[in-house]
Amino acid sequence: MRETRSDGELLRAIAADADRRAFEELYRRYAPWLLARLRGRCADPGLVDDVVQETFLAVWRGTARYREEGDVAGWLWRIGSRRLIDALRGDGARGRLRQALARIRHRDEESAEERVLAGVEHGDLAGALVRLSPELRAVLQATVIDGLTTREAAVLLGIPPGTVKTRAMRARKQLREELA
Repeated sequence: MRETRSDGELLRAIAADADRRAFEELYRRYAPWLLARLRGRCADPGLVDDVVQETFLAVWRGTARYREEGDVAGWLWRIGSRRLIDALRGDGARGRLRQALARIRHRDEESAEERVLAGVEHGDLAGALVRLSPELRAVLQATVIDGLTTREAAVLLGIPPGTVKTRAMRARKQLREELA
């Protein structure tokens, strides 16, 4: 019977030796999980399949480096979710076409996203976010911007779920006080 290698051993073998078997084992271990998670965030199965492929290609090519901190699943989730967000924002040809059509239809209207981003860039919110500690900002990034659950954020950040909740509560309180 063959001994199962740890996630870290697989990733080291992939990075150091381009070990195809290690890559296949990592893929079999995590691709179904990542596919299911991303399908919960996006209704386009073709896009989700592409994102999972791109995520594992980044691992194979070495453009995504695991720092041996935290959980491998959380690391893969972060890569996959960011790639999905990029795809949904329209970094592809379909997205550029959609954006062009949207601009034609609503030339004079500022989108809600543009209004929020202007407030973040030029308003009090930007300064309040900068003044948060890195730990509080990281929790807000994971839970609000990346849309992760408390449990997912805990895995991603390598801290207990209770700590995620506490830091999120402290961050919201500090932002409310500064913006009031």
